[in-house]
Amino acid sequence: MCWHFANSEKSSYQEGVNVPSGMMYVSMDANSRGARNASMATNTKRTIGRDAHNLLEYFKRMQAENPGFFYAVQLDEDNQMSNVFWADSRSRVAYTHFGDTVTLDTRYRCNQFRVPFAPFTGVNHHGQAILFGCALILDESDTSFIWLFKTFLTAMRDQPPVSLVTDQDRAIQIAAGQVFPGARHCINKWDVLREGQEKLAHVCLAYPSFQVELYNCINFTETIEEFESSWSSVIDKYDLGRHEWLNSLYNARAQWVPVYFRDSFFAAVFPSQGYSGSFFDGYVNQQTTLPMFFRLYERAMESWFEMEIEADLDTVNTPPVLKTPSPMENQAANLFTRKIFGKFQEELVETFAHTANRIEDDGTTSTFRVANFENDNKAYIVTFCYPEMRANCSCQMFEHSGILCRHVLTVFTVTNILTLPPHYILRRWTRNAKSMVELDEHVSENGHDSSIHRYNHLCREAIKYAEEGAITAEAYNIALGQLREGGKKVSVVRKRIGRAAPPSSHGGGIGSGDKTSLSAADTTPLLWPRQDEMIRRFNLNDGGARAQSVSDLNLPRMAPVSLHRDDTAPENMVALPCLKSLTWGMESKNTMPGGRVAVINLKLHDYRKFPSADMDVKFQLSSVTLEPMLRSMAYISEQLSSPANRVAVINLKLQDTETTTGESEVKFQVSRDTLGAMLRSMAYIREQLSIVGELQTESQAKKQRK
Repeated sequence: MCWHFANSEKSSYQEGVNVPSGMMYVSMDANSRGARNASMATNTKRTIGRDAHNLLEYFKRMQAENPGFFYAVQLDEDNQMSNVFWADSRSRVAYTHFGDTVTLDTRYRCNQFRVPFAPFTGVNHHGQAILFGCALILDESDTSFIWLFKTFLTAMRDQPPVSLVTDQDRAIQIAAGQVFPGARHCINKWDVLREGQEKLAHVCLAYPSFQVELYNCINFTETIEEFESSWSSVIDKYDLGRHEWLNSLYNARAQWVPVYFRDSFFAAVFPSQGYSGSFFDGYVNQQTTLPMFFRLYERAMESWFEMEIEADLDTVNTPPVLKTPSPMENQAANLFTRKIFGKFQEELVETFAHTANRIEDDGTTSTFRVANFENDNKAYIVTFCYPEMRANCSCQMFEHSGILCRHVLTVFTVTNILTLPPHYILRRWTRNAKSMVELDEHVSENGHDSSIHRYNHLCREAIKYAEEGAITAEAYNIALGQLREGGKKVSVVRKRIGRAAPPSSHGGGIGSGDKTSLSAADTTPLLWPRQDEMIRRFNLNDGGARAQSVSDLNLPRMAPVSLHRDDTAPENMVALPCLKSLTWGMESKNTMPGGRVAVINLKLHDYRKFPSADMDVKFQLSSVTLEPMLRSMAYISEQLSSPANRVAVINLKLQDTETTTGESEVKFQVSRDTLGAMLRSMAYIREQLSIVGELQTESQAKKQRK
């Protein structure tokens, strides 16, 4: 698991290298990594090699199981695989509901990653990250990204997004402008700011308040004028007017600073929660190979599906706590999902601390000055057209997030608007966001391709029906019964009109029409032969060398003691090391059940040194010591969900025979998203420890029976 990434440069395709089957091979020019900063002309090349055949077999198996699975392959001038895109049916259906804003996450393209993939992601009605599709990017030219965006558009039935977020890559910028000319294109601010910890380490160390002030300037200013004023104030205060990197950020501000995009919809309901982690955080890291990747891809997809179901059930089964007597709050509680209602409720409660004074009125449209009681100097202008029941606020929160701001809600209060007008209820934020797929194609019986349109539409409806029917055993039994009943009626109709074969699915690419039947043992498609399952290597640091035993490593152990909260404030949180990455492996301590331990390696970035540097902390975890650590981390993660808590300071005490006291101590800080990725990895480690323990117990029981 790693989430602090280096910059990636363009690479192109190279073929003709023999590599062992079952490994992904990345071929690069000799100077591709070390010299690329010195010369932009250095051209890196990547290839899947002989794994291309396995990749296509995997796609064909997936498509045989699910006709809604889409994949496409781009070939180069030598007829070799250049780039790949795929999207399963669940992702494509999700796009029909939540495809208004799309992010292309390209952090995994850099050469340190063995699988150069890029996921297309979005946000669902619970504010959770969702996946629309994935690409393997081997050729990073302008034409390749144009192909990728066009293919994505085809997979999503030619419905372009309202807004698009990408990195700074010039090829991506060109392609996005050509393929999505009507979309609002924004550069991911985390891609722009990723070098900040290194470039500004000395400033943060000398001035602990600097980082907070710059953060607030970027994330909390609500108008362009306010941002400009705040930026100038920070730069002048810390005498950074000649800082080259900060000047370059300011010159490109209109391309990445959030305030410049507040007039466009980006589903930014929770914009200031910190670093926006990837959909695959906790699943994929630099050492992940292609066969490992597709298993982890499927695991991430299952995790998304389960989290969405949990959020759906929470919305339906947990009654909201109302905080006001307002009919509008009660209306919103029954319309929005629980997470979105919480945000709306926060804005509604704030209206009690605001005043709205009418400063202009022409008979149909009124202009109000809205301000907080405690800060009357900072005011917002709201225009309200009473006949149309439409309001516009200078903060532009609704345009940016789809949730009404406290300023408009204050005007609704003083003008006696008791319920939300329909046009301020975005379906994508409601609990019924996925309850119905509207038919976007009107097909006639005499249409040349009407059967294909009907087939595709039925597939989309069936997938959504299956998602809802699989939530509980009772829902499953009802759904299955209705399907069988409907099948009987369809059979009667087919006998009347004659048997009609279904059209081939809209797969695209190589082998899109070729289907392979799967046996019962193949219910979960695998990219590699099942013999690969026999060799379970979980050490993410393993580059092929023999793994050391725990007795050889003589590492510190996590002591089996209780973990508790320390409410004393750290002396200088900004100067504490930050958790940069976590890697781990499984080792055998003895042959007894429970003798397996996980070897954890934390990489911390220390800003107290100049220049800043990384340091490694390695220790053992058993299933006994892992459980209390997981509980404490889960509690910390819950506390970090509060906007007031931005980071947590974690202090690990380790049993260490190398020290005179027998203990060692490690202290570092983590953000909410970093901790979430760490939690997912720890949960997976617990799963592996339990699996190994069960296998060992079963094996010993068999020996005793013999």
